[in-house]
Amino acid sequence: MFGPKTRSPLIRSVVALALASAWLAGCTNGSPTEQIDGPHEPAGQDGPAAAGLGPRLQDPPELVSHDGLLKVDLVVERRRVQVGNRRLYATTYNGAYMPPTLRVRPGDRIDLTMTNNVDQNTNLHTHGLHVSPRAPSDDIFLAIKYKQSYHYSYRLPPNQPIGTYWYHSHADMFSAPQVAGGESGILIVDSLQQYLPASLRGITEHTIALKDVQVQGDSVKTRPLSMGAPTQRTVNGQQNPVITMRPGETQLWRLANIGANIYYRLRLPGTRFHVIAQDGIPVRRIYAQDTLLIPAGGRFDVLVQGGGAGTVRLQTLPYNSGPAGNKFPRADLATVVTSGTPMPQAVLPTAFARHEDLTRARIAARKTVVFTENKAGTKFFVNGRAYDPRRTDFTSTLGTVEEWTVRNDSDEAHSFHLHTDDFQLMSINGKAHPASRAWYDTINVPARASAVLRVHFTDFIGRTVLHCHILNHEDAGMMAVLDIVRPRPESPRPTAR
Repeated sequence: MFGPKTRSPLIRSVVALALASAWLAGCTNGSPTEQIDGPHEPAGQDGPAAAGLGPRLQDPPELVSHDGLLKVDLVVERRRVQVGNRRLYATTYNGAYMPPTLRVRPGDRIDLTMTNNVDQNTNLHTHGLHVSPRAPSDDIFLAIKYKQSYHYSYRLPPNQPIGTYWYHSHADMFSAPQVAGGESGILIVDSLQQYLPASLRGITEHTIALKDVQVQGDSVKTRPLSMGAPTQRTVNGQQNPVITMRPGETQLWRLANIGANIYYRLRLPGTRFHVIAQDGIPVRRIYAQDTLLIPAGGRFDVLVQGGGAGTVRLQTLPYNSGPAGNKFPRADLATVVTSGTPMPQAVLPTAFARHEDLTRARIAARKTVVFTENKAGTKFFVNGRAYDPRRTDFTSTLGTVEEWTVRNDSDEAHSFHLHTDDFQLMSINGKAHPASRAWYDTINVPARASAVLRVHFTDFIGRTVLHCHILNHEDAGMMAVLDIVRPRPESPRPTAR
């Protein structure tokens, strides 16, 4: 496991004082509302003074595997829970809007029993995991009915990439309302820190799980969901929580877009995101970005280094998904308070982890996947056809490498996601993508753009899917069935006379 989540003595004292003040002020839902007092903001930075900013960031509770096994009971139920600054009715896992993080290692087995206590069919998808698409593993075609339970069993291969994944409902026609209602959580495959220098292997890590909420009365709104409607963005289910750092400190942040539909374009003023993994897959070379666009379903594991003492906002910047799409406005997500005894800023490595490179692979087949939609934006298609779980749209052979062209012929961006096997992004609109950071399970395909990717089908056969991970679009038809089959036995050679 990772080292403890360390904090300086000064920050521990601040937290203790805040907790005591919160208890004097009163309790919410049986627990104190934790407030952080920080230093005054330097001149020129927006926002109020740092004193009394908001709740301290709470990482979700964790369920951790032991001796190669993680046993989980997951109950789907409608409950009134804390969401941001309000108590709302939501569809929860184990009674929480931000459910437990599942933490495992390559080669582990996950035994998970899901019980459905809501009057709508549901199921579970372990997004990004390289596991079997067949029951009782990651079978997204099954439906767990009201008051029924289902026992999932997932076996992670020993070469499962390590990083951040997530789990969520994948029920046909109901994935958008169920995920928007609360059915999503984080899944971590340990241990990403093994690739870091020894001096950085005990650094503080935080989950930054991004969910957005539309509110209707006293409930989280689930239908109808308009992607362009005003929405409240939360981090780990909290409204603008406070993340504390020391000047010069290096932390690992797991950035995950686990909502139903919208995009995030993250920025932390004065700091760069040093990307060490994408969609749970470690990069070969660490790279730095001022902003990160996270499409629906995407994840980045990043190193963040504290600057001088002060307060800055973790923001999502405006993003326009195209003429037929949506304009997502700027919003503050969290407040980063840097204070305490400075630390020497670590020199980050460049080389990181090894991964397969399909640049020179033998291509067994080429496929084209075309995303389109009707003019009203109410019906969505893959290669001109709406999703039908009874139909097989694509067939691929185990052990081969294929090259796919994903073409977006619509006037809005789409978030392409492939189940079971991840892929190497080769190019976007003809521009080559760096092989050192090319592996994903979810990518943004801008309006009127195309992406070329390569997939190596390994380990597992069975029927699975590819789709737009904007779940409004998936539910309205933008999903197709892929059948991964065993190679055909070679025909016997004719006997020579």
